Amino acid sequence: MEVLWRWRTKARAFGLVLSGSVMLGLTASAADRVRLASYNVENYLLTAAGTREVKSEAAREKVVESLRACAADLLALQEVGGEDALQDLRRRLGRVGLDYAHHELVRGADTNIQVALLSRWPITRRQPHVHDSYLVSGRRFRVSRGFLEAEVKVSSGYSLTVLVAHLKSRRAMAEADEAEMRKQEALLLRKKMEACTAGQPRANVVLLGDLNDTKDTEPVRILIGRGGAQWTDARPAERNGDTGFSPNPRWQPRTVSWTHYYGVEDSYSRVDYILLHPNTVREWVRAESFIPVVPDWGRGSDHRPVVVTLEAKDR
Repeated sequence: MEVLWRWRTKARAFGLVLSGSVMLGLTASAADRVRLASYNVENYLLTAAGTREVKSEAAREKVVESLRACAADLLALQEVGGEDALQDLRRRLGRVGLDYAHHELVRGADTNIQVALLSRWPITRRQPHVHDSYLVSGRRFRVSRGFLEAEVKVSSGYSLTVLVAHLKSRRAMAEADEAEMRKQEALLLRKKMEACTAGQPRANVVLLGDLNDTKDTEPVRILIGRGGAQWTDARPAERNGDTGFSPNPRWQPRTVSWTHYYGVEDSYSRVDYILLHPNTVREWVRAESFIPVVPDWGRGSDHRPVVVTLEAKDR
């Protein structure tokens, strides 16, 4: 039962031991919910690759601390350094009560870092997208990290299609414009998003990942879409007492929702997203969607995780 699992995780985080009777009293309110998180774990490598160094022990433990604060049932990860690194993270999470029996890792053109999915529930369909390519400035490029697509069976009556992406970074390249590369990757990804409901109009679909752009940019606008095909940007924020004040109804509330620190610019921005298909947004539990606040979060990654909770029931 997911809530029992989640409360045990929280109890361990605070060094508590709860009795069975107390635990059973905590299971009824949210037993039909599924919590998803997305986290760029910043070069989680066990072996150095090019300019990417091995992830230190302290950094790996801080990643675990951040994920323990999420207590998610499904974890979408970016910048995982291969299968060995993913298994290392799984073992560490298991030590703090976060047991993920199922996983998927997609290896794209970039052989150093990959996207991955950890799940408490069975992955019933896997469709990695690793061969997509596009033209920019007369040159052809492959989608560097590929796109992960998987279907997870949460219960006998509820399945969820999960897409995980990590778009081109904002680092400049001599070969082509990095913003145009992200746009082309977004166009390809949008097609995958739309295809998820082809022949299954009631499918529940969610996109998680590091899109490396802010909401007003063309790549993110492409992925969100327009009109009846528009997906919902969940925009998790800190639970710090803010009431969600906004002086302009066209703007998002002034809650603390940044997810990434970019050292080159000394800037904080929101580049990590969870986008919900119109079918899925009906199941969205807004009050249980958040960004965990973890002391010294930057020791683990230059990103912070984002968390969204859904009711595991078709609406």
